[in-house]
This record gives sequence, structure tokens and C-alpha cells, in this order.
Amino acid sequence: MQMQTDLLQEARRQAEICNACRYCEGYCSVFPALHAERAFSEGDLTQLANLCHNCRGCYYACQYTASHEFELNLPQALANVRQDSWEELAFPRAAGKAFQKNGVLIAVATVIGFALLFWAMRALASAGGEGFYAVLSHNAMVAIFLPAFLFPLVSIAVSLRRYWHHVDAAPFRPAHLVAALRQAANMKNLKGGHGDGCNFEDEDRFTHARRAVHQAVMYGFLLCFAATSVATVMHYGFGMHAPYGIFSLPKLLGLSGGVLLVVGCFEMIRLKLRSDRALGAAGAFGGEVAFIGLLGFVGLSGLALYALGQTALLPAALAIHLGAVLAFFLLTPFTKMAHGFYRLAALTADAGRRS
Repeated sequence: MQMQTDLLQEARRQAEICNACRYCEGYCSVFPALHAERAFSEGDLTQLANLCHNCRGCYYACQYTASHEFELNLPQALANVRQDSWEELAFPRAAGKAFQKNGVLIAVATVIGFALLFWAMRALASAGGEGFYAVLSHNAMVAIFLPAFLFPLVSIAVSLRRYWHHVDAAPFRPAHLVAALRQAANMKNLKGGHGDGCNFEDEDRFTHARRAVHQAVMYGFLLCFAATSVATVMHYGFGMHAPYGIFSLPKLLGLSGGVLLVVGCFEMIRLKLRSDRALGAAGAFGGEVAFIGLLGFVGLSGLALYALGQTALLPAALAIHLGAVLAFFLLTPFTKMAHGFYRLAALTADAGRRS
């Protein structure tokens, strides 16, 4: 992997100054890992960058930011390295670079294209099918979505393998993954150094808003995934075929997950619009907002599908929702969604370093 030399050099310069100062030692997982090193390789900087959650507390506490001659901006330096690492580690690499630089256009074009595709595929509807299956047969859905689901898993697995070797992580241990999952589950690194929250919105304001919306998105997505998984077990394991009633487990999980997903995504966009873009990765704002908007639209179109399931608008609603879902699956390895997997890998590697 060949990352941009200028980004690495700037991140290394700032990391060396931070290593000498150590004022922010207890702020998050980045600083204990940073202070454990004396020199920083490309892999070290990539690991530090993916440990960083961009809470920005260190920037607002730092005495060496502009107009000091050191002009430190560690959140931005690490964000640039992190963004570059996602592009370089992506599989295939060209797709990662394309989406990160043209996020909004690609997301919109993909959703529209797949929506039109599914509209045309009404010809594959099964005779006598009920509900969604009167529009698109169950077998057709499986034939389309199974490869689309497996592709991002393979792509992300290749990317994480590349990451693990690139940062020269310690041998994997299940206990390290468990420790990482605990941190990820409660968003420990978004609590701030003293547990008061982060400064993402305003330098003088400590809030847990960003942590809360991240949790809403994460748990909303997991509930939606659980709804699909439960429906799959009911279909193949117990012969209980859709459509399901409003008080069935798939519907209850899907509705609650969809609401959390929509609220979390659109609140996250609001927070991003209020934040200082100079503390994030240069040029990444459009790609990040595109991903969050796409994920929120998946949840919103799913809720609309529930509401319109017994009306003449069902075919259009299903085409739009399935188009959005398919676009989301195919673009997941090349969007901000991948950051969750990299962060988990970084936390796992950090647990190995500390053991």
C-alpha cells in the first residue's frame, strides 16, 4: 500500500510534538497508543488514525494550534491519514477512491438506477404472490440480494486483512476482540477524556449528542438486520412466509430499528453541518454526508413501505426501497460505513498492544 507521503509526513510531525507534550494523555485511546511509540511508521500512523473518533477535544485543549508556529491540528491530520487508508485498503481500490471523491453523485445515481431496475423487474413477480412477493418473487429477491450481501463481506474481509498486516498488529486473540466490542458497544471514545462528552459541535460545549446519534444509528441498523435474520429463520426454518403481521417479531424489530436509523442519520447530518470542517478530512465531507443520507433513506423508505404496503403505491415504494438497500450493500465497503469495521480492527489491535 502506498499512501500519500505528504499526509503521513504531516501526521508524523504532529504526533512527535504531541508525544513530547503529553497534555492530552487521558483523552482517548489515541494518546496512550501514541505515547507508547518513539518513532512512527506508516502502519503506526494508520493505526492511530483509525483509533481516532474525531471528537476534537484535544484540538480545543491544545496550546500549539494556530496561531502558534507549530500549527497543530491533530484531528485533521489523523482524519486525512484515515481517509487515505480507507481508499488505499479498499477492495477493489479504484471503487474506494471513486466513491470517497464523488459520494453524493454516486449515491444518488445508484439509488435512482436501482429503483428503475426494480421497477422494470416487476415482470419477475410470482403468480399469486402476496404482499411484496406480488411485485417481485421471493426467489428473484434471493437471487439478487444474496450476491449483493456476500460481496461487501468479502470486500471488507480483504480490506481488514490488508489493514491488519499494514499496521503490523499482534496475533489475533478472541479476548482482544471482546474488549474491542465492549468499547464499541458504548462508544467509549466519544465520551471525552473526562466523561463529559466531546466538542464536535462547539469548542466550549461538551455534549454526548454525537455519541447518542452514533448509538442510534448502530443499534437501529442492528435491529433492522435482526428483523431480516428473524424473517429468514421463520421462512426457511418454520415455513412461516411473509407478509407478517404488525405485531410479529420481524415487524417490531424492523419498525423500531427503522425509526432509530432515520432519527440517528438525520441528526448526525445536522451535527456535521454545525461542526468545523477544518477539523476533518479535506474533501471528505460530501462522501460522508452521502453515506449517512443513503443509510437514513434506506430506513425512511423501509418505514414508508410499511405504511404503503396495502395501497396501490406498493410497487413504487418497494422499487425505491429495494433500490436503496441494494445500493447500500454494494457501496458499503467504499463508504463511511466501512469505518465501523476499521475502528473495530483498530480497537482490537490496540487491545493486543496493551495485553
